Amino acid sequence: MANHSQLGFQDASSPIMEELIQFHDHALMVALAICSLVLYLLTLMLTEKLSSSTVDAQEIELVWTILPAMVLITLALPSLRILYMMDEINQPDLTLKAIGHQWYWTYEYTDFKDLTFDSYMIPTTDLPLGHFRLLEVDHRVIVPTGSTVRVIVTADDVLHSWAVPSLGVKTDAIPGRLNQTSFLATRPGVYYGQCSEICGANHSFMPIVVESAPLANFEHWSSLTAS
Repeated sequence: MANHSQLGFQDASSPIMEELIQFHDHALMVALAICSLVLYLLTLMLTEKLSSSTVDAQEIELVWTILPAMVLITLALPSLRILYMMDEINQPDLTLKAIGHQWYWTYEYTDFKDLTFDSYMIPTTDLPLGHFRLLEVDHRVIVPTGSTVRVIVTADDVLHSWAVPSLGVKTDAIPGRLNQTSFLATRPGVYYGQCSEICGANHSFMPIVVESAPLANFEHWSSLTAS
């Protein structure tokens, strides 16, 4: 989860989030190179007598036409690759349906017969010592570590958004429409997220908690919860 005064992303816990962080660093380096080049050229024009000889320089016009196109290609190709990776969902190990309400989430494990529950934020007055304010819920989403999880997202009333930053997941919940995404938690842990679409007065009070556990623990939990 995020730390106080943190500047970067949360630690990646899924392959997609690792790709997103790498693309962010790549785009940041490209932007830094562009800013450095522009600053260098501005300084050169102000300190050297080159402006009179570069007014009608065809070679320079050719360079500043081709160079931006090459920069855009270096940004577009890895971006398209990540977009296709995020849309590709092949043979998921588990399917989870998340339904947004004002202001809580309902989860349905469609691979199980009776595994459905509501997830509400724990009020600050009832929060155990050492837990996180405005982030803890009464029922967590439990998923097996190392398994591909497909998440079908929708809403019952207004627009919501199901987002867990460490897993690289953010999908709009739209009434009457089913959106889907997927993630693969690479390590056991507890991952926090929140509704990321303004949905009313208590928009800030519908957190998301995903717990990644070993397969044996997940099977034990699912058998107890479904019964």
